[in-house]
Amino acid sequence: MNTDIVVFGGGIAGIEAATSLHRLGYNVIIIEKETFLGGHVTLWNKLFPNNKDANEIVQQVISSLNNNITIFLATESTKIINNHNNTYTIHLNNNKIIHTKAILIATGYDVFNAKLKEEYGYGIYDNVITSDELEHILKQNKRILTKQGKEPTRIGFVHCVGSRDRKVNNIYCSKVCCVTAVKQAIEIRQKLPFSEAYCFYMDLRMYGLNFEELYNDSQEKYGVTFIRGRLSEASENIEGKIIVKVEDTLLGRPLKMTMDLLVLMVGMVPSKGTSWLIKELELNFNSGNFVSSLDEHTKSNLTNKKGVFVAGTASSPKTIDDTLADSRSAVLFIHEYLKSF
Repeated sequence: MNTDIVVFGGGIAGIEAATSLHRLGYNVIIIEKETFLGGHVTLWNKLFPNNKDANEIVQQVISSLNNNITIFLATESTKIINNHNNTYTIHLNNNKIIHTKAILIATGYDVFNAKLKEEYGYGIYDNVITSDELEHILKQNKRILTKQGKEPTRIGFVHCVGSRDRKVNNIYCSKVCCVTAVKQAIEIRQKLPFSEAYCFYMDLRMYGLNFEELYNDSQEKYGVTFIRGRLSEASENIEGKIIVKVEDTLLGRPLKMTMDLLVLMVGMVPSKGTSWLIKELELNFNSGNFVSSLDEHTKSNLTNKKGVFVAGTASSPKTIDDTLADSRSAVLFIHEYLKSF
């Protein structure tokens, strides 16, 4: 098969870029390892800060796809050859071979493995879950219950799990964890109005439009309590409740609290697909091990390999808005490049 551009990743970044490139007259192939399009957003419930249904975003992006765009689902590459004429030969696990002029890496992110933070008890204690798991519960509109089958009356949210943490070699901020904690704490209080919600944070990074208002509402309207301090340890008592130890750095005193449910706000890490492509294409990677841009300010979608581009969270953590804008930016670079053929 011959094409102008192969897009690795069928999430919102890859779809947005593929659609725009096709409108510009290019032949496009999307390769997606999952059996569905839309990426992580398809698994989310409501979006911050306006409580919009995540499915609306996914459907808007997918609805723009043209039937002439070839899509391979449940498909991965097994080998990529960089040809001498600045083209690439891609071997797929479905035994197909694609010859392409350019490649766009839009392989998104993976969620940090919370088991690497053993002191928080994920995978050890029944009532410690991740923000990703809570989001799935909210999306399916299930009852929020402890493993003992009871509605929790005290829920704790631990920020920066796997982000801004030298112990796990992730020194970057994942951007969305703070506001996701605020959003989920509000949803918990809406579903369980009798409950108490606590956010344990290092500092709050509410940089987006209306994020600060959402933070204020969480306190003033929903009574969410914010405690500045990093959780040092979590343990379990005989009743299955989670005992957390944290230092309140504002008050300068240690705290010991009991939670019915502890939610770990897991950050973004490079996806397995991103890491494989970095190695296979001999791409440079940044301090977070994402794909490194040629220049973060003026050439953010270019890589050190001619004809290979990057978009979305394959290069760094981003919000949905940033991801879509980055995809459109990548299209312009790709368009300029393909015009030279």
